[in-house]
Amino acid sequence: MPTAAELLRSHSLPVTAQRLAVLRAVSARPHGTADQITETVRGEIGTISRQAVYNVLGIFSEKGLIRRIQPSGSATLYEDRVGDNHHHLVCRTCGETLDVDCATGETPCLNAADEAGYEIDEAEVIYWGTCPRCLKAT
Repeated sequence: MPTAAELLRSHSLPVTAQRLAVLRAVSARPHGTADQITETVRGEIGTISRQAVYNVLGIFSEKGLIRRIQPSGSATLYEDRVGDNHHHLVCRTCGETLDVDCATGETPCLNAADEAGYEIDEAEVIYWGTCPRCLKAT
């Protein structure tokens, strides 16, 4: 497994303290928002602007180092689980987000309903519900 610096170099990105800190923060806070990631980075390296973190997250997303998730009505979330086609489960009450492996077996909702000539290589699915902690609270 490559180090964080090797990972950045393999994607033609200069290795900087800020980029390394953002990469570590995304790993430490799976499904974290940009603000949460900024807070984690500031705790590690001190001063960094929110815009600088947004810029790094954008570059990392474009390069495929991290995955950007945009649940409807929620802030954009970031994770470093890339390279597989997993899905997400989001609690409607507290917003907790979990990874869910792809559905197997009969999955009619994952087959495109209409033949538009596309070669489909990925499905992005978000399951919504209420987590056990929020269910207990009600």
